[in-house]
Amino acid sequence: MNVRGLLHLGVVYIVWGSTYLAIRVAVREGAGFPPFIMAALRVFVACVILFAWARVARSKTRITKREAGVLFIVAVLLWVGGNGLVAFAEKRADSGYAALLVGALPIWVAIMEATIDRKRPTPRFIGALLIGLSGVAVLNGPVLMEGTMEDIIAMIALLAAPIFWGMGSILQRRRPAKIGSEATSAWQQLFGGIALLLVAVLVGEPMPTPIPEAWVAWAYLVIFGSVFAFTSFIKALTLLPTPVVMTYAFVNPVVAVFLGWLILREPFTMWTATGSVLVILGVAGVFNEKRRESRAVPVVAK
Repeated sequence: MNVRGLLHLGVVYIVWGSTYLAIRVAVREGAGFPPFIMAALRVFVACVILFAWARVARSKTRITKREAGVLFIVAVLLWVGGNGLVAFAEKRADSGYAALLVGALPIWVAIMEATIDRKRPTPRFIGALLIGLSGVAVLNGPVLMEGTMEDIIAMIALLAAPIFWGMGSILQRRRPAKIGSEATSAWQQLFGGIALLLVAVLVGEPMPTPIPEAWVAWAYLVIFGSVFAFTSFIKALTLLPTPVVMTYAFVNPVVAVFLGWLILREPFTMWTATGSVLVILGVAGVFNEKRRESRAVPVVAK
């Protein structure tokens, strides 16, 4: 396994686990940041930093029309469908709950890749998927039984977000641009920022009036979430197999739930405990089955 790739994955494990808390602090009621505008400003600033970084490193930044098209699609999937929906949902949803639902990402990726590659699922693979999806159902039990319409809309956004993020990750892996990781991140965040701003206009978000702690959370998201961790995510995708990279999704929730409980005093109920265990078991089962498949592939001498 590539050591550099594992180091980059470690950054993603830790930093992205804490970004759920930062998003919640930035967009919760009274914070003053509309979610899509907050996300757009975040990625616009990050893309400027990344373009400057790529220039200093003398990395290639020019892209072809075909690469621009792919990067734009990936950016919309990752930043609007993925990150944007999470920010939108966290106006209402606790950061730990959001992280646990997004933590089902490897399950959705496994389903999509099996469909794309037309692979017949094994009984173990199906079992892992069912366990993970049952965890998702348990986590949403309280919302379905007692939640308001706003809570249900947030739940739907959090169910959709990892599906969009998974689609973008698969496309990124299979259609990489022939430029450096920093430049790739910069272009994606530029395109993602434009798309997020368009969504903010379409839904009629007001001008932001952030309180000081919302600004601190936003700055953390820019520097650590968008610049360092997202670039590490891109590098990890180029250096490691996609299923390995996607394991960050069951480390992030553990970090997020702990930080949400510690800092914001978010509740940790039996629903949360049971659902999180099932999701993590399902994700671990999917990962283990993918590893079995990779070991079973015969090596052809050349």
